[in-house]
Amino acid sequence: MPKLAAFPKAYMHALCKDGSMTLTQWFELASTLSIEGLEFYAGFIEMAMESRWPDIRRQVESLGMTIPMMCCSPDFTHPDRDFRNKEIEKQKRWIDMTAALGGSYCRVLSGQRRPELTASQGVQLAADCIHECIPHAVQNNVTLILENHYKDDFWEYPEFAQKMDVFCDLVNAIDHPSFGVNYDPSNAYIAGDDPIELLKRVSHRVVTMHASDRYLIEGTLEDLRREEGGSAGYAKRLRHGEIGQGLNDYDAIFGELRRVGFDGWISIEDGVDGIEQLQRSVNFLKKKIQQHWG
Repeated sequence: MPKLAAFPKAYMHALCKDGSMTLTQWFELASTLSIEGLEFYAGFIEMAMESRWPDIRRQVESLGMTIPMMCCSPDFTHPDRDFRNKEIEKQKRWIDMTAALGGSYCRVLSGQRRPELTASQGVQLAADCIHECIPHAVQNNVTLILENHYKDDFWEYPEFAQKMDVFCDLVNAIDHPSFGVNYDPSNAYIAGDDPIELLKRVSHRVVTMHASDRYLIEGTLEDLRREEGGSAGYAKRLRHGEIGQGLNDYDAIFGELRRVGFDGWISIEDGVDGIEQLQRSVNFLKKKIQQHWG
């Protein structure tokens, strides 16, 4: 049966920028949610010192949770080989971080959708870099997970493999047991794609999932696809919301994942309005997991 983790979406600025929240404070909040794990972000301020990693792991485990997943953003589509080599070294350090925290899954991305790149060039660059990271992942018993992502906060351009066809091409270019997919249904909407169609194309490769939900504040899905699908800048028509109250069809999503035998981690990436909203999302997902896997 799938297990639930949570990501501190509402507290990212506090944990990564101004330090107004400590990881200990986040752990204590999350411990009230009755979940099994916490997804980490490589950019947490307190993760900068490697000497702190073992203590952070002990804190989480003392609260009855684990750290199964690491969220990070390598940029593998830069045309300069030296730049890509540095990104590979960053990814290897994030793999080390994941292993030190007791995790099993470390995110990879394709990189930025630079306008000079063709689809085939970008897929080749990203696939080559991910292949170079796989031996280090194997050595650390970590699986690399490629997310159908939108855009890192610090990137100029959106994700190269944002669109479904390019994402699937990249997934198909990497055939290794230590590589899989982290599926995020909400990101498919931002790309102008159907999240269920995407899932059905990659469900046999999905090993983790981001649970989220989005809702339209104006217009229709056709307006979104026509005007904002795949564009730079966050989609203005969409907002994060409580899971189960937005666009995603969790019965269809979980039905397909159950069909292919998925039993991995589902990390909640909503709760942007605070811990009470996150708790409601946990309750909704637990009910749906019991319904489909119980």
